[in-house]
Amino acid sequence: MDHLRALEDDADIERNDSGFDRIKLTHRALPELDFEQIDTRTTFLEKPLSFPLLISSMTGGPDLEIETINRNLARAAEQTGVAMAVGSQRVMFTDPAARKSFDLRSEAPNVPLIGNIGAVQLNMGLGADQCLEAIELLKADALYLHVNPLQEAVQPEGDRNFSGLAAQIRTLAKQMPVPLLLKEVGCGLSVADIDLAWAAGIRHFDIAGRGGTSWSRIEYLRRNREDDDLGLVFQDWGLRTVDALCEARAHLAAAEESHILIASGGIRNGVDMAKCIILGADMCGLAAPLLKAAKVSSEATASAIEKLHLEFRTAMFLLGCGSLAELKDNASLIRK
Repeated sequence: MDHLRALEDDADIERNDSGFDRIKLTHRALPELDFEQIDTRTTFLEKPLSFPLLISSMTGGPDLEIETINRNLARAAEQTGVAMAVGSQRVMFTDPAARKSFDLRSEAPNVPLIGNIGAVQLNMGLGADQCLEAIELLKADALYLHVNPLQEAVQPEGDRNFSGLAAQIRTLAKQMPVPLLLKEVGCGLSVADIDLAWAAGIRHFDIAGRGGTSWSRIEYLRRNREDDDLGLVFQDWGLRTVDALCEARAHLAAAEESHILIASGGIRNGVDMAKCIILGADMCGLAAPLLKAAKVSSEATASAIEKLHLEFRTAMFLLGCGSLAELKDNASLIRK
């Protein structure tokens, strides 16, 4: 809960530097479209979605407030036809009471749900059996392996042994019944990271660049000593979302096997989402803009998602794009 409290208490955790502002798009005064006929639908993990939104990982734990947040998110995801990923499920192995916060399939029977385990935990004794248990509890369509070396390096209780993880992931991938997705948490995936993960059998990537929520700054607020400013020094470390996305898209362009590229990190509205699809993303993940609503109700959360959907559809309309196929990878929409 202290991570969520920090988000409420410190406005500077939101860094506002993901790179979206520098992407300028070409307005069409004659879009030659009927707004009501614009098709934003897509498919993700073999399930249909109303538009390419993934509710990114937020939280999980034994607290009633956390369970309520996750249930509101799941119900809203089902109501609006979008995907959802849960927060780290490691806590369910140390505190059985936390399991309820991840038992969400009854709330969202038809949309993609993604489980979540920290990859570094593969070096801390967590293995295939626990990953399978996490998948089974959520009835997940896929499993995030999140990588967060900066966060682990600056937090007081961090797990910092990231050696040999690619080999661990390779072994795990062969044992999982659902796809694994590699996800950063706010510093971006580099091309070198993608290459290591690809060789390990990963085909789906959430680049999660910097410029939105700074987890390094959050950990700074949780420090044990007043003179510990490591999290503050590194609060803007990493690859901006736009840069990480462009580099990953170019690198994966020649890949012969199918893959999924998720853009996240500082996406705050439907225009940002449209820019990500234009730059080659298949899906857009965001969390912070939905947290406040998720604390209120599933209806408030669904309303916030529908606002994003309207913004995304409006951007498509003003760009003259009637479908996602016309939007995706369409560099001609970007002003030079």
